[in-house]
Amino acid sequence: MLYYNIVIYHCYVEMSMEEKTPDTLVKIQQAAMEEFSEKGFLGASLRQIVKRAGVTTGAFYGYFSSKEALFATIVEPHASTLMSRFMEAQTTFAELPEEEQPQHMGVESRDYVAWMVDYICRHREPVKLLLCCAEGTSYENFIHDMVKVEVESTLRYMEVLRRMGRDIPQMSRSLCHIIASGMFNAIFEVVIHDMPYEQALRDVEQLQAFYTAGWSKLMGE
Repeated sequence: MLYYNIVIYHCYVEMSMEEKTPDTLVKIQQAAMEEFSEKGFLGASLRQIVKRAGVTTGAFYGYFSSKEALFATIVEPHASTLMSRFMEAQTTFAELPEEEQPQHMGVESRDYVAWMVDYICRHREPVKLLLCCAEGTSYENFIHDMVKVEVESTLRYMEVLRRMGRDIPQMSRSLCHIIASGMFNAIFEVVIHDMPYEQALRDVEQLQAFYTAGWSKLMGE
């Protein structure tokens, strides 16, 4: 108990000696970005983050309660933005009258994907942490979570087409999952491999054309 109190006291003294300033926070987050990027969340060392930042352990705990909390402050704004915009696009489409959905299908998906590519290219480093370095955190299944939503949306849309009299072949949930997973992982490749912005836009536009043709074939169109 005495040892614990001494440790807490020293952390308090360190934190008091080093004021909480915006500059200190930026140093910690930048150092964390480098450490997480090189080693992933699981391999990243809190001691190394503090050392890279040139601050004390006490100063660190003045801002963050843990390594997990630090990681979350970096990726959460982007995970939340990407997922909320994705869900908004899904909801907007699902709420259309069924007879209008076919004519909006390509437009809605094209607009969302164009926005997403622009966003992830403009926030490359934190998005790359989200996609590549999140194992061991609550964000490690981020892409998988998007895929699950996309699969459910796809299956619902196929039922809409059947109710409209379209002769839509039966497709397994597993196949829909494979297709959706391939699509999202392919789109995020533009960030993972640091593609230039204009090339990323062109590549994803062609990727969409590829997937559109594939879906048309599967749908018997």
